[in-house]
Amino acid sequence: MSETIKVKPRQTKNNKCMLVHYSRMNTLGWFEHQQVSVPKVNIRVVVKTERGLELGHIVGVFSSYKSGQFRLSEEEVEEYFEDGDDHLSFEKVGKFIRYATAADISEEKHLEKIAEDEARRCRRFVKDLELPMKIVEAEHIFGGERIIFYFMADGRVDFRELVKVLAQEYQTRVEMRQIGSRDEAKLLGDVEACGQQCCCQRFLKILKPVNMRMAKMQKATLDPSKISGYCGRLKCCLRYEDQTYKELKKWLPKSKTKVKTKYGYGKVVETQILTQLVVVEHDGGTEKMALPLEEIEVVASDLPSEQKADNASNSLDGESK
Repeated sequence: MSETIKVKPRQTKNNKCMLVHYSRMNTLGWFEHQQVSVPKVNIRVVVKTERGLELGHIVGVFSSYKSGQFRLSEEEVEEYFEDGDDHLSFEKVGKFIRYATAADISEEKHLEKIAEDEARRCRRFVKDLELPMKIVEAEHIFGGERIIFYFMADGRVDFRELVKVLAQEYQTRVEMRQIGSRDEAKLLGDVEACGQQCCCQRFLKILKPVNMRMAKMQKATLDPSKISGYCGRLKCCLRYEDQTYKELKKWLPKSKTKVKTKYGYGKVVETQILTQLVVVEHDGGTEKMALPLEEIEVVASDLPSEQKADNASNSLDGESK
């Protein structure tokens, strides 16, 4: 019988892609290119997006490219970053134009200074028009095709008159983009309480929800001033170890569970997730003891019904043997 051999389709010049961070919000996207190889150094690139020409940073230049092709597939990259973030795009969003030159970097710095002035003037226009919005920052696209103003507001704002004034002032396309407090921190954040640059600025690309349950599970202080970040919301770092805590917690018995130890019977009064210790209060005793999980046996009457059935089945199997 002949076997069908699956041949992996060869990459063509037209479907080579590089992963690039671009825009003031550090958006991530795929860009087509036809370069034979990608330099293994930190290098800036000029790319073409729907917004115009932009400067960006190539992702994974040291080890992620082979013959100009990103080693991981789009599906593998998507699985790594996971869905659910506005600043993450797994579609081809544009094309690579060229590697950035010293003149390009100089022009970028010049545009950043211009954007600061544009943001100040926009704030003045907002004040004159008495609009209920706060201008956070402006971004002048590298190719000069448009200016983007990032703003915060409690609800929807009719800024049509503002856009007309700005377009007339700068003679270019104007875009208004409403953001939240976490995006504001991503744009303006500085150094956090840990002494490091804000994570959302330095490396986080997906700002996933963080809740008080995570702080409680990790037994962090519940003082809002100590567990809140630059944005005023719960620190993103509370999420870093959450999965590990949840996995370790599965092995521990719940509070008030009846258990048996080498010292007798008792009940669980507390558990320590990281050390996998169980604090037990033995019957008739007042002293509490912290014991390793492996020295604890949950009393059968306190087990879930499914586990009881499994134990009974195992016992019958043993008797029949």
